[in-house]
Amino acid sequence: MALAGIFLMLFLIFHLATNLLMLARDDGEAFSEAVKFLTENPVVKIMEYFLFAGFLIHIILGLLLKLQNYMARPVKYHKSLQTETSTFSRFMFHTGVIILIFLIIHLINFFFVRLGWVPIPGEAGEVANKHDFYSMAQIWFKNPWYSAIYLVSFVFLGFHLKHAFQSAFQSLGLNHTKYTPVIKVIGTIYAIAISVGFAIIPVYFYFFH
Repeated sequence: MALAGIFLMLFLIFHLATNLLMLARDDGEAFSEAVKFLTENPVVKIMEYFLFAGFLIHIILGLLLKLQNYMARPVKYHKSLQTETSTFSRFMFHTGVIILIFLIIHLINFFFVRLGWVPIPGEAGEVANKHDFYSMAQIWFKNPWYSAIYLVSFVFLGFHLKHAFQSAFQSLGLNHTKYTPVIKVIGTIYAIAISVGFAIIPVYFYFFH
């Protein structure tokens, strides 16, 4: 669970760096070149299988752990225990479900279009081909509902990552009174940077492009 989570957190850095190229004022040229390289590179295509495997492993293990915890204590305590765990650490499964729903929507709107499994939706089909993610992003992020869902999803992702970062190190046995506070700070910075970085993109397209 921890190793799959760390792999996905590294992927998010790479994915964000690529997506931020959309903010360059070059009508998507830099972003389109990056997408072309990623979609045509055979090594990257192989890595896509590892990426999907990472998602599946993380999701399946999350479900199994939730089920295991429930089976260990099917009847709730009469009185809630007072613990030092943060609120969102107790709702990791719930934020994970929200992120999964967003991931499915995101895959349908972009990745599945590229594979030809889903037609280019509505208005986007008039200006974009199945590899023109920049034009599709422009149109999707001009939709206030999609942009709102995108922003809210990354707020939940930020909370999910904040706890996940520290939890992953703890699961690997890297828990120490000296280093854990530093890991918590780095995890908070990472979670904020990822969430804000992705959130900038719909805000840019909706208000300034």
